[in-house]
Amino acid sequence: MPRPPLKVMLAESVSTLPRGGRLAYEPKFDGHRMVIFRTGERVLLQARSGRIITDAFPDLAAAARQLPEGTVLDGEVVVWSEGRTDFAAVQKRAAATPGRAPALARQLPASYAAFDLLAEDGADLRTSAYEKRRGRLVALLGTMGPPLQAVPMTLDADEAATWYDTLPGIGVEGLVIKGLDQTYRSGTRAWMKLRHTSAHDAVVVGFTGARSRPHALVLVLPDDDTPVVSSPLAPALRIQAAAALPAQAASGTGIGADDAFGPGAAPVAMAAGLGEVAYQPVAAGLSAEVEQRTTRHATTTVLRLRLPPDAVGDGDGDGDLSGTSG
Repeated sequence: MPRPPLKVMLAESVSTLPRGGRLAYEPKFDGHRMVIFRTGERVLLQARSGRIITDAFPDLAAAARQLPEGTVLDGEVVVWSEGRTDFAAVQKRAAATPGRAPALARQLPASYAAFDLLAEDGADLRTSAYEKRRGRLVALLGTMGPPLQAVPMTLDADEAATWYDTLPGIGVEGLVIKGLDQTYRSGTRAWMKLRHTSAHDAVVVGFTGARSRPHALVLVLPDDDTPVVSSPLAPALRIQAAAALPAQAASGTGIGADDAFGPGAAPVAMAAGLGEVAYQPVAAGLSAEVEQRTTRHATTTVLRLRLPPDAVGDGDGDGDLSGTSG
């Protein structure tokens, strides 16, 4: 039976919808990757990085205790807000201290979109075909209901294309395409992912450089909880970030906090071509639209900043702060 830390299977980006062959299509929700382990009397919730985040999601941990012993699920944790997924809310939940987690669970209840069954009754299913794992996943969760549910799936490419065109309004960022005969290959990019755009939202958890003129932002991206350092900010964005960054430093936030790095240790994030880089954490409240590109190293470029609706923005009322004119 799989045990934590478990390396999850990943997807390679594609530019067009694959068709033909034995393919399955699933919506890609805008959330955090999570593996659920139900073993004996224990429930463990693992982030994509391998970090155990059970204490941050007491609502999902309680629901997972209803699973049969020996169950391991792979999926996405999301938070729904006004009819769409809210990635900033997911990050706020994931970064909660044990003391804050129960209150946040009531304010921002989480849902779990399961898309794979890695173990059942203690038997490792990763060498079984996706088609078989999917059938057993639906049978397992079909009688449980929220907050643990199987993601929708279709074998019809035309229906998948309709999903791709119509579901962005509820926070679906694209499709994941899987071969029906595929086994689950931990740590490999053997699935395919079709995004609506290369730009998507990320949560700002810190910065490098001086607060008065930040050099780069430290971000948490959808489907991953490992902080990454952006490319150097454009001059206009540096000025805007200095004004928009939350004034208080983050403390005990789970990501970049003492419990992850040891008491008094500086939090670190991954910077393209540089490895781990120390940064100054900030409290939640700011997100950014970013674009990811892969050349020699994967880079993350900040396109614009986004403020909460109740925050002071750039004067136009939409809470966006862009580093470009027009």
